[in-house]
Amino acid sequence: MGPHERWTALLDILGRDGRLDVALAADELSVSAATIRRDLDHLAGQQLLSRTRGGAAPASVAYDLPLRYKTGRHTEEKFRIGTAAAALIRPGSVVAVNGGTTTSEVARALVTVPAGTDVDGHGDNPSFTVVTNALNIANDLAVRRNIKLVVTGGVARPSSYELIGPLAEPALERLHLDYVVLGVDGFDVQTGATAHHEGEAAVNALMVSQATTVIVVADASKLGHRSFARICATSAVDVLITDTAADPAQVAAFVDADVRVIQA
Repeated sequence: MGPHERWTALLDILGRDGRLDVALAADELSVSAATIRRDLDHLAGQQLLSRTRGGAAPASVAYDLPLRYKTGRHTEEKFRIGTAAAALIRPGSVVAVNGGTTTSEVARALVTVPAGTDVDGHGDNPSFTVVTNALNIANDLAVRRNIKLVVTGGVARPSSYELIGPLAEPALERLHLDYVVLGVDGFDVQTGATAHHEGEAAVNALMVSQATTVIVVADASKLGHRSFARICATSAVDVLITDTAADPAQVAAFVDADVRVIQA
């Protein structure tokens, strides 16, 4: 296994487990502990993780890991959250979905809804019109006959596959959205929904402004946390869908703020 393969494997372990132990990683990758320590020092220098005594932890909250390294975290919870979110959305609706691992699960759940029938009884009406700025979600939906897909413009951000910047704004400003489903990096009652990157937050905020119903999908690890850029205030959110591990005090705080909370 070459160094690039090891670095990818180490980040996959960190994304899967939320932490990394040198000895355990050395056993898993069949290399020496000294090699793992050198690799971790290299990755820390690239700001992809933080070194700890005996291993490594995810980088600070200000740094956004590439999306592929987040896919191993809380996978079962995200699947349940995605299924619950899709169940709230009426067939035939226009729904915006931003980038992220949890919103990807929402998109996968939406495609399972069969196409509707038109006035002549033909089953060719799309189940949903999905508006997204996420290239990976668009790629998954482009071949689905029961989804009408609208992709915003913008400049691709490699770590999240999201299109951001002023080129995304004209498309969104001309649309009415029945729902927006937001994946977030943090959701705190006082601060609201937040993202690591200001460009992503700006596009997501525009989606919120065009939507009738705003749904935040976030596993328990995101609640009570604040990231760099605010997407919207808590008062703009109608529904929060999280998992059953959410802190009861956090859940109560959102309920007191008039946010409907669903735990999947």
